[in-house]
Amino acid sequence: MEGGQEVEVIREFQGEYRFLSNFWYVDVELDGVVYPSVEHAYQAAKTLDEMERKNILYAPTAFSAKRRGKQVIKRKDWDDIKVIVMYNLLRQKFKEGELKRKLLSTGNKILKEGNDRGDIFWGVDIRSGKGKNQLGKLLMAVREEVGYVDK
Repeated sequence: MEGGQEVEVIREFQGEYRFLSNFWYVDVELDGVVYPSVEHAYQAAKTLDEMERKNILYAPTAFSAKRRGKQVIKRKDWDDIKVIVMYNLLRQKFKEGELKRKLLSTGNKILKEGNDRGDIFWGVDIRSGKGKNQLGKLLMAVREEVGYVDK
């Protein structure tokens, strides 16, 4: 509740909110290389091996990039940096143009990455309602950040 009114919640990044998904195609840069989606770049960031990164870069879909990312030799500091890596990629995705406008159009709605894959770190399991919702929290932080830029 906010000021006596209930705040709306976007529970899944589907339909009109599909653009919030990391699988949405938009160019983002990681270490001087342009990737076709946040998912591609995030999965590539897991490794320092250039061949593994290239394999992810050329994955035909974001889903296949995610699959390839599960097979890489992870960098030792991955668990320490993965949230900041995601935040920086999301900042790029929503820094300008149509995607920025669409993110800002979500207003003060709570963003939850509801999923049925059991991802309770980045999202919320739609069956149990449990999850840290790190992706949703980062998106709300980016929304606040890009909103202030224009004020």
